[in-house]
Amino acid sequence: MNRLLSLLVVTALTGASVAGWQSPQTPSFDLLIRHGRVFDGTGNPWFPADIGVRDGRIVFVGTAGDAQATRVIDATGRYVSPGFIDIHSHADDGARARGGFRDQDPQIRAAPNLVSQGITTVVVNHDGRSPWPVGEQRALIEKNKIGPNTMLLVGHGTVRTQVMGRDTRRVATADEVTKMRALVRQALEEGAVGMSAGLEYEPGRWSTTEEVTELAKELPAFDGVYISHERSEGSDPLWYVPSQDGPGAPSLLDAVRETIAIGEVSEARVVASHIKAKGANYWGSSAAAISLINRARARGVDVWADQYPYSTSGTDGSTVLIPAWATRGTDPSRESGGPAEALRQTLADPEQSQTVRSDIAHEIARRGGADNVVVYDYTDTSLYGKTLAEVARLWNVEPVEAAIQIQMEGLPNHRGGARMRGFSMSEADMEAYAKQPWVATSTDAGIALPDGPASTHARFYGSFPRKIRHYAIDRGAITIEAAIRSSTSLPAQIMGLKDRGQIREGMAADLVVFDLETIRDTATFFEPHQYAEGIDFVFVNGVAVVDATKLTWALPGQVITR
Repeated sequence: MNRLLSLLVVTALTGASVAGWQSPQTPSFDLLIRHGRVFDGTGNPWFPADIGVRDGRIVFVGTAGDAQATRVIDATGRYVSPGFIDIHSHADDGARARGGFRDQDPQIRAAPNLVSQGITTVVVNHDGRSPWPVGEQRALIEKNKIGPNTMLLVGHGTVRTQVMGRDTRRVATADEVTKMRALVRQALEEGAVGMSAGLEYEPGRWSTTEEVTELAKELPAFDGVYISHERSEGSDPLWYVPSQDGPGAPSLLDAVRETIAIGEVSEARVVASHIKAKGANYWGSSAAAISLINRARARGVDVWADQYPYSTSGTDGSTVLIPAWATRGTDPSRESGGPAEALRQTLADPEQSQTVRSDIAHEIARRGGADNVVVYDYTDTSLYGKTLAEVARLWNVEPVEAAIQIQMEGLPNHRGGARMRGFSMSEADMEAYAKQPWVATSTDAGIALPDGPASTHARFYGSFPRKIRHYAIDRGAITIEAAIRSSTSLPAQIMGLKDRGQIREGMAADLVVFDLETIRDTATFFEPHQYAEGIDFVFVNGVAVVDATKLTWALPGQVITR
């Protein structure tokens, strides 16, 4: 009798959900994705499964049988992964509300270029820039609603300016650092999940390692993360001009060592933003940076990195080969007649002529060499798409002289004479970083609409599909499973997300359904405003933001806090 009773109890318990699935009155699921090939985000190979979603959560992974749902999607032949998590996004930034999550236009807040590539969560307020106070930013976003989820950082540069005002080109005093720490703590209490820094930019450039470390000491108590645009990404920083700044500028390796030191002393989790090895004369240095991070991790430092999968940076898109000092002219009291005339005055001085040519050669190398600097806009349209090396050969001059001629004969009010883009990184370094298990995928991109500027970086539209297509499928540098992990569970782990980044029961229903045969980035640097292909469905908290390849403009995103 007792055995029979026990059997009936077990049957009732295990069969309750099955009976619920078969009930015609109340569907078991809000959403049921059937017959998908599931990449769970951990790096495991795909497995066949159905996924059931209820109230914005994954409640079932397995074989659903004849279960019912409000909506059923047949994913036969398609792959399903967790939603992609972008830990370096500019979907909202600094004091500028227009164009980001605080914009009044709901189409902007829907972030179409981001969700269309499968992004369901973004981390914003990077490079040391955040609104102040962060609590007001959070309240406005929660009130107006957004497409993807977001996590907010507090900017080191913001709190530095709050305390020091305009007097930031110096070392902060101990009292000022104490006040900055209090502001960082306030932001963390208001919902920030960490602190960002922009140490190559104003005002972070003038801070010391000790200052940043002191602020980072606030993070561990909140499980906060420190994410740094480091002081240099190549042989020297972007602000460095050899003839003006002299020797001793920090290199990428100096910057990586600093990020490690900040993590080691503060005991905070630290991230080297969009890690790279910039400049043709610095290619190959990824090996040394990787070694530094691996050795630090071996001794217990919680250090990570992220990477956008393009060999050209954001600032590469505004490449100007002529140094600013050379286009100011030698006689400030008279009208220069624009950059070309000012440069002509500078070149008339034999000593300055030699110096400016040396600075131009340095900038050409920093932007990837003459073979990797491309003309995109010029007075002569026949040069569109040609490299500086090709222009130099066409004109029968050296690349430095070609750069000077482009200024002299080019766009009259444009320093440099043309709109050019450098491709300052090598594929060998890109692949070396991509192979590291501690490097997450990111975009370093903001929100864009199709009528945006022609200079928009292709990463705004294509970063995550490109990681899969270019580096996993086409080049075979990494596996598809690794590409998925670097976009899902890895950034979730870095950001301390406990309920996103994997497909398993109990997780938030941030999901991407895609076609592995067709997934690819289509944005180019001549035509950047093109949505990625192969993304069929994207769900944020169980709500479709991409439905059968079409944007829905839905705003189901949440501000995620600790």
